[in-house]
Amino acid sequence: MPLEEKLNLVYRMTFELAQQMEKSRIAQYTELLYSPWRLIWLNVLSGTSRGVGIAVGFTFFAATIIYVLQVLGALNLPIIGDYIADIVRIVQHQLELKTF
Repeated sequence: MPLEEKLNLVYRMTFELAQQMEKSRIAQYTELLYSPWRLIWLNVLSGTSRGVGIAVGFTFFAATIIYVLQVLGALNLPIIGDYIADIVRIVQHQLELKTF
């Protein structure tokens, strides 16, 4: 293999590696590592947004479950109705308590 072909091959491989590194945004990641306060701020922000998202999602989920239990309790099913009514009563009692 002549020298010129080897150089072209090395150039192509280096160019592809540079493109892949640019796609992976490794330069921005290393800049982020050199500014710890920005890294901390981004982690706090992402953690807070995750926490708020979990809280909102759980609230909708719990409200849906309570609604379904109330509907099932209103059907007056023999065994399940009493059990569901007890659960709904307990939840409503907990919601009426003011803890603050």
